Amino acid sequence: MKKRGLRVVTSVIMAATMLAASGCGSQPSTGGDSGADTSASDTEKKDDAAAESGDSGETETSAERQTVTFMTLDFNAGASNTGEYAEQILNDVEDYCGCDIEIEWVLNDVAEEKTTLALANPATMPMIMTYSGEMTGQIANAAKAGAYVNLNDYIWDSEKYPNLSQLNENVAKNLTVDGALIAIPRTRDIGRYGVSYRQDWAEAVGITEAPKTAEDMYNLMYKFTYEDPDGNGQDDTYGMEMTSYTGPFDIIQTWFGCGNGWAEVDGKLVPVHMQDEYIEALDWIKKCYDDGLMPADWTSRTTDTWSEGCKKGESGVYIDVMDGGRRIWDYFVNESSFTPSVVNAEEPASMNLLGAVNGKTLATSGYNGYFTLSASTCDTPEKIEAALTLLDRINDNDIRRLCEFGIEGINWEKDADGNLVDLDIEDTALANNYLGLNQIVPNIPRRDIEPAAVKNERTQRQAEVYAENEAVAVFNPALPYLANSTTYADLGSTLNDIISQARTQYICGQIDKDGLEAAKQQWLDQGGQAIIDEVNAQYSGN
Repeated sequence: MKKRGLRVVTSVIMAATMLAASGCGSQPSTGGDSGADTSASDTEKKDDAAAESGDSGETETSAERQTVTFMTLDFNAGASNTGEYAEQILNDVEDYCGCDIEIEWVLNDVAEEKTTLALANPATMPMIMTYSGEMTGQIANAAKAGAYVNLNDYIWDSEKYPNLSQLNENVAKNLTVDGALIAIPRTRDIGRYGVSYRQDWAEAVGITEAPKTAEDMYNLMYKFTYEDPDGNGQDDTYGMEMTSYTGPFDIIQTWFGCGNGWAEVDGKLVPVHMQDEYIEALDWIKKCYDDGLMPADWTSRTTDTWSEGCKKGESGVYIDVMDGGRRIWDYFVNESSFTPSVVNAEEPASMNLLGAVNGKTLATSGYNGYFTLSASTCDTPEKIEAALTLLDRINDNDIRRLCEFGIEGINWEKDADGNLVDLDIEDTALANNYLGLNQIVPNIPRRDIEPAAVKNERTQRQAEVYAENEAVAVFNPALPYLANSTTYADLGSTLNDIISQARTQYICGQIDKDGLEAAKQQWLDQGGQAIIDEVNAQYSGN
């Protein structure tokens, strides 16, 4: 392989050498980033590593290095980890994590079929398997049959697994079957959901403090609708952007004390539409609709137009993921289509990424995809340790940066201020060298890579509100049990539609409270009660 005088992270090289000598047992240091030249001889590298570790260079024979088989998803049409530097990058990952890695790349559209085949042939099942989305009934049933290693017995050891042991316990519950933690999540931000609104509009209508309560939000939306926030003298604005996607209603419901899909009430798990607070939340949304604070035709607006109302200056409140609000803000400051503030035309319009209202917002599941360890092929303590050491150490800063950004001097460099600058954004072939390796990183704990790309005011605020939301985000306590409910697997989608349609009809005045109660009863009669029973049979046993 041609080296072209490659520079790689010194700590990665040193750690790899030390691991080769000591096996998988110790956690290497990942501090520092000197950009050493890989053209240095092997002897020089070993001498450097010995000096770093205080070792004379004389080492005992290491334990046998394990091979970890890893089936993961390929979203890059076969281009993942390919190209001139691909082998070197994977070798550096292997050396740092102290194992050999055999990756089987599987296209996402055939992943379910591959999973079924793997489960049918446990003796040849990859040691680590990657799944997309959230836990399914198929995986829950396989877990009950003993297909996976119970990770509760291992990952909470903070000395051996300093990264994995920081897994959020609420997220862990979502991947637990019959008390066994069967998977390690590919984590995502818990606090992504919340409220964003036009800050310059708020200033224009005299709102100087961010809304804290639902009443404050109503007042802001009312002023955005009726007090000419854009100053054009026309009655052409409204408060809240809304389309046929009703996710914003789920977020609003948490402001009133509703759960996230399900909630615990008197020691029992129930769907939120059975909570007393549910009707209070719907009445608030209905009042917003009746008072014209959201588009009258929202039920026929397609989701692909969702942020257009805010971008075009038609609406001022956007309730969904905070990065969606940030992207609207990005649009306002775009140099080629600068959107002036209504209070100072020399500055761009801006969004306030608020987040929670009444101290609550909706939590994500905390993950999007997950990894399992096969009980049939991770069949020795050494193999389990090798697999978990890989999944733990790959979260370390330098090796994660290698997986997500590639090699310093080739794929990225530091600017004069020490910030990371991508060099291969437009060079697909060069990016392919590391592309896809982010799919084997759990991102536990969630943190920025150092050096990091420059954060502007908008991305900095997004990061802050994610952190603020995490402390108050409402989780769905029923997720792990719904995956084990046979009735939910068969009828869940149909039953969800009954409640979703009734909610929309109630908000739009097409049915009254009696009609809403009739829909709830229909939900119970057509399988909802069975789901409640199945969920709580599991919940009471844990």
